[in-house]
Order: sequence, then C-alpha cells, then structure tokens
Amino acid sequence: MAKEELPEVVDQVRITSANDFTLFRYEDKVFGDENAVYVAPSFFSVFDLAVLEGKAAHPFSVANAVVLTKKTAQKYFGETSAVGKVLMANDSVPLTVTAVVADFPHNSSFNFSIMASMNDFTTRELSAHGHDIMNDFTNFNYQTFLLLKPGTSLPALSKKLDAIHLAHKAEDTDVEYLIQPLSKSHLYNADGTDRGMKTVKMFFAIAILIFVIACINYVNLSTARAMLRAKEVSMRKIIGAARIQLFFQFFVETIILFVIATLIAVFLMVLLTPVFNQLSGKQMILNVADKSFLMVFFTAISGTLLAASVYPALLLSGFEPLKALKGKISNSIGDVLFRKILVVVQFVFSVVLIASTIFVARQLRYMQNKDLGYDKEQVFGMGMRDMKVHYEAVKAELLKQPGIENVTRSMGNIMWLGNITGSNDWDGKEPNATFITYPVAVDQNFLSFYKMKLIQGEDFTGMPNDSTHFILNEAAVRESGMQDPIGKRYKLWDIEGTIIGVVKDFHFASMKEKIHPAVFYYAPNKANVMHIRTTSQQASQAISAVENQFKKYNGEYPFNYAFQDDIYKCLYESELHEVALFNYFSGIAIFISCLGLLGLTVFTAQSRTKEIGIRKVLGSSTWGIVRLMALISCVWY
Repeated sequence: MAKEELPEVVDQVRITSANDFTLFRYEDKVFGDENAVYVAPSFFSVFDLAVLEGKAAHPFSVANAVVLTKKTAQKYFGETSAVGKVLMANDSVPLTVTAVVADFPHNSSFNFSIMASMNDFTTRELSAHGHDIMNDFTNFNYQTFLLLKPGTSLPALSKKLDAIHLAHKAEDTDVEYLIQPLSKSHLYNADGTDRGMKTVKMFFAIAILIFVIACINYVNLSTARAMLRAKEVSMRKIIGAARIQLFFQFFVETIILFVIATLIAVFLMVLLTPVFNQLSGKQMILNVADKSFLMVFFTAISGTLLAASVYPALLLSGFEPLKALKGKISNSIGDVLFRKILVVVQFVFSVVLIASTIFVARQLRYMQNKDLGYDKEQVFGMGMRDMKVHYEAVKAELLKQPGIENVTRSMGNIMWLGNITGSNDWDGKEPNATFITYPVAVDQNFLSFYKMKLIQGEDFTGMPNDSTHFILNEAAVRESGMQDPIGKRYKLWDIEGTIIGVVKDFHFASMKEKIHPAVFYYAPNKANVMHIRTTSQQASQAISAVENQFKKYNGEYPFNYAFQDDIYKCLYESELHEVALFNYFSGIAIFISCLGLLGLTVFTAQSRTKEIGIRKVLGSSTWGIVRLMALISCVWY
C-alpha cells in the first residue's frame, strides 16, 4: 500500500519464508530444507542482482515460477541450463525455473537459494484460507523494503505509515513504524540501538592501542639508542650539516624502514585473511585495490609515521657537537624522563587490555551458564512434516524406546519464537493499550517437558476446553497491566478465551535482548516440531529410533535434528568469535609491549658492559647480575 498511497515511495519489496515448501525434487535428486523465500517481482529491479540466465525484468511471467542462485542451479541441474526446467515442490507443486542469478555474497543478509513469487503465495493463501495477506495488519512475518525518492524525510514517512496502519486497524494506537536505511541495517537495529557497532568500536580501539604501543616502542628504542649515533651526528654538524638536513635524514631513514614494514604487513594480511575469517566466523574479502581500503591504510601508515618518527628525528638532530664528542650527553639520553613516561603509558594500556579480556570472558561465561527458565539439557528436536498427523502413535512408540524419557510438540523452537503479533485483547485493557507478543502453539505437556515454572494458575490438561485457555509469561502480564490475571478474559487473534496460568519469564532469545511477552495456547494441530528428551548415555539410540519413525512417514525426505544445547551455542556464536579475536588482539598488544621492554632492557645491559665486566671480575655471579639488572629495570620503568 505504501507505493500506491505515498508519493515518496518509488517501489516496494516484500519477502517472507516459503515454509510451505519442504521437499524439492528433480528427476532422481531430492533435497529438503532449502532456503526458499517468496519475493515480490520488484525484488529484481530494486536490488542489483547479476542475472546469469533468463530475464530478471519479468522473472515471474508464468505461474509458479522460481529463480535460483547459481549454486542451487548447479546442485539440481549440473552444468546444463536451468531455465525452463521444472522442480517439484512437496511432490505436488511444479515450479518452473525462469532465471538464474549469481550467488549472494557471504556478507549479505540475503542468503536465499530459491525465490518464488509473492503473487503466487498471495493467490494460494486467498484460495485455501480466504486470507488476504496484502491487507493483513496482524502478521509481522514479512521483511519490507522501500525504494524512496532522494531527500525523503524518514520521520515524516514513518508517521504516514503509522496513519495507514491505523486506518486499517484502529486499535493499534501505539503502533510505530521504524524506517532504517539499508546501509545501517548491519550495525544498528531499526530503533537505532546497537547491533554490531559496539563490536566495531571495540576492535577499532584495540587497533589504535596496538598502533600506539608500537609507536611507543619505536620512540623508546630510537631515543635509547640515540647515544650510539651521537658522535656521528656531531661530526656531521662540525663539517657543516644543518639541523634541518639531519632531521630529514633521520626522517627518510624511518620512511624506508616503514616502507619495508608495510610491504611485509600487506603480505601477511593477504596470507592471514583466511585464518582471520576462520577465527571471526566472517567472510572478509581483502581487496588491496579498493579505494576505501587504500584510504584507511595510507591514513594509518601516515599517522603512525608522523607519531613515531618526528620526536626521534628532532632528538637526534639536536645534539650539541662538543658535548657529544666528549660523551657528556649519554647519561641524559639514556635516562630521559619522556621515555619512562611512554613505558608507563604502554603498560597501563596492557593492564587495561588484560582486565578487559578477563571481564569479557566472564561475561560470556555468565551468559552461557545462566538459568534460562527451562531445562534444555539432552533435548533435541526436528520438524515432523508428514509425521505430524501420526504424532500420538509415534509418541507412544518412542516412549517405549530405551534412552527416551519424554516427548512433546510445539510450533517452532523454544529458543526462537518466530511468530509475533499485536492482535490481542484482554480484560481491563486501556483504550490506547496494545503490545507485541510471541504466541506459541503447544501440546498439554510442553511446560512440564521443559520444567518451566508456573508461578500462578495451572497447566494445560489436554481437554477440549484447553483450546480457549492461555498461559502468559510474566512479561506479558506486566505489559498488559493486569494485577490478577488468572481467570481474566484474553483474546489472541480470533481466539476468545481465559488466562489459566502465568509462567516465570524465560529467555527465548539471546541474553543481549530483554525478555519479551509470550503467550502459550493449546493447539496441537498447529504444532510442527517434535521435542525429545533423552539421556547422555543412550542419545545415539534415541536419535536412531526417532529417525526410523520419521522415515516411516516421510520417506525420502532428509532427517535433520538439532540438540537445544547446539542451538543455544549458535545464539552466541558471534560473541564466541568476538571473544576469541579480542583475546588474540589483546595478546598481540601485550606481546608488543613486552618486546619493547625487552629491547630497552637489552640496550641497558649493553650500555653497562664495562660495569658488568668489573662486577664479574670482583666475583659477582651471573644470576646476581641478572637480578641487579632486573631491579634496575623495575626502578627505571
């Protein structure tokens, strides 16, 4: 509607998962769980996609048309042309391939493999369920992209979208459409809160610290070794060299050193990029010819060169010739206060990095070990597909198998409640009140299966009247404003019923997110995921038993399952990679600091060669001299 009613909108794109397609077949090749989506035809004009076969201008010119990525087309059809070929979805829906596009980049938020027509989906929904998704303001399972005219005010457009929504669903008085530029979607949430920018800032700060520590090392070692070149500088001055000439001599020497170091650094960057990608879980592509890379790279090199070379060049070119020749400046250079301050600053940074590393590791450990509000241990789940209608028989058979303690079912996974809605009503609702909730269709033993704590009321019993009963979490009760919710009226979509229980809040997303309102309702016919609790000793037997039952009803469809522990780890996969990178970069910074101190200590020992020789002649042991030098380094630095 935005395109039709708002002049600022040039075009619009809607995307949603094609969950109704679960099995794809071409001749003797069968695949399941493809990342298939429905997209509007404008998807191919709004976004710049490289079309390898067919015509992207009109990709859905025929009914049940699909567009494949190159990798998917090769998987089904090999090296032969895919255009015109027919895939069978669910052994009932023929899908004609009309185009093939290049694979999406690894760093893209789009990772689709099969793109079907949103118009076909709309027609099927309207025909099968009488559901017009084009005018549905209760379902939020769609991504929407708007192509706007240049100079469009996003806040003003947001208010216009709010007005359109209220015109069709007046009860959503607190509705607020959040518009976000696509360029910011990777690092920020739609409300402007952090999504990844803090991580970028954190690693940028570490990079700056590493640069600063490296510069401090160079300055310290250069000034400490300055006395070795004091006589050289004095002789140059005596024979007529001006200070500016000496300054540029030392500056050019540093430039040559930096050029060599830069070439080595670029080589190592290219060589270690695959290692970095493995550690970070990203797919970074290093393009040394990219303008942005060159700008950042040369800015960093220039800044480092200026920061690390100016002071040593000024110091070396500023010696007084006669004092230098008489050796009267060595002690003052070797004991310069500025160098000691730099060493202190360097190790302050190192201590901060060590403390930060410990803090980040403990924070991640806390998130991984915190009580979630349910028991996920030794639980695995899988989509039932055609086994869904035989659930009771399958459950009875599985409970007879060794290693299977309990079985339940629900709509979706407890760690990712995908459905959301704002279509709800309740006793005591204020005229302008509404809130977004996550509804979950469950069986009667779902809460007991996961050992979730009921703090008020009772659980589902499995009786027919449970179809009008609801159990809310504490967050939903708080959002609704109800003081004594048990027995109160509650309406979800068109289901009018009663609240029979309140479950303690539980985490169904990352710990970084607050706990949102959730509503459990009894609808076994909508449950499409089976959950099985097993034992650690007999997990393999339990999986085998479930697979046998799955194959009995689903034939060739691939059997896929996932343990809840593994799903939970995936929630924090990015954090695990970030902690690993943080540890590595902090270790590099600390190692560089130690190298600098080692260099200064070695130089101190070299400058005291005569003293050390006299002490050894007088009977000092090697260990005694080492302790003396260590004590001197501690006092100095």
